[in-house]
Amino acid sequence: MQPFKSVSYTSTKGADGPKLIVLGAVHGSEKCGTVAITRIIEEIDAGKIQIAKGTVTFVPVTNPKAYAQNTRNGDRNLNRRLRPEAVPREFEDVVANWLCPLLRAHDTLLDLHSFQAQGRPFATVGPQNNDGKLQPFKFANEEMALVTRLGVDRVVDGWLDTYATGVERRRTSRPAELDSTELDPQYGVGTTEYMRSVGGWAITLECGQHSDPNAPNVGYQAIRNTLAHLGIVNETDPGPRAMEGLRLFEVIDKVHADDAFTKPWQSFDPLKKGELIGTRVNGEQMRAPQDGWIVFPNASAAVGNEWFYLASANPRFA
Repeated sequence: MQPFKSVSYTSTKGADGPKLIVLGAVHGSEKCGTVAITRIIEEIDAGKIQIAKGTVTFVPVTNPKAYAQNTRNGDRNLNRRLRPEAVPREFEDVVANWLCPLLRAHDTLLDLHSFQAQGRPFATVGPQNNDGKLQPFKFANEEMALVTRLGVDRVVDGWLDTYATGVERRRTSRPAELDSTELDPQYGVGTTEYMRSVGGWAITLECGQHSDPNAPNVGYQAIRNTLAHLGIVNETDPGPRAMEGLRLFEVIDKVHADDAFTKPWQSFDPLKKGELIGTRVNGEQMRAPQDGWIVFPNASAAVGNEWFYLASANPRFA
C-alpha cells in the first residue's frame, strides 16, 4: 500500500495568494484524477507550468488502501462522515486524520471523481449563501465563478440538503436495520462539505464514466483552468461558459438486493412525471414524482445505500 502523499508548490514570490488543493482517488477505483494530477505534476516539474502566485497542493491518491484494491472503498466510503477521529476504527478514519488538517490549510478544493453509469461530465457545487444550521456558507459566488470555467457544461447542487432528507426517511422507516452513522445527517459530509465547514469553498468534478479514456483529459483541463482562474499561473482565464443547472431534491435507497430498475438508467436521463423508474421486491413501483432527471443510478447499490437520486431544473441557472 502506498503511503500518504501530497505534493505542494509555492510561488518563489511567497505564499501570499490563493491556496488550492486538488484531490484524486478519494474513491480508489476512480483513477482519472490520479492520472490528471500526475500529468500536471510532471509538467510543473519540467517547467512547462510556472507557479506565479500562492500555493497549490496535489494529492494524487487520497485513499491508498482503496486504490491498491481498485475498489471504491477501503473499509468504508471516505466521502461520508469525513471528520477527524480521536480513535480511528477503520482505514478511512486514518485517512481523515491526515486529510482534514491538509484541507484546513487551504482555501479552495477541487476534487476529481468519476462515475459508474455512462454520461457526460458534470460538476457539483455547494448551497447558496446562508446562515442555516446544516451548511452555513458565504462563498457561493466564488464557487459559481469557478464552476463555469472548468470546461464542463452541467452543474448540480442540493447534495447535503437532499441527503439529510434521505437520512430522516431512514430514521422513520427502518431504523432497526441501520447503524447510527447511517442515521446521522452529517453522514453526508464528504471532502467538499468538510472544506466548506472549516471556512473554505470547494467543487467536485465528475470527469466521466470510470473507464472513459477522455475522463483524465477532462480532469487535466479543469486543473489548468482552475490555476488560471485563481491567478496561480499567469495564463489567460478561460472565461465563463453557459451551464445547465440541476438541483437534487430526493434520494431513494435500495432496501432489498432484488429491487430492480426498469432499464439501465444513465445519470441525467430525463424523467416524465409518473414514469416508472424501478420496482421494489415487494412490488412497490418507484415512479418519478415530477418531470426531471435521474442522477447516480446504481443498480449494484448495497442494501441500505443510495439507489438513485432525482433532480429538477435549478433556478440558480434559469
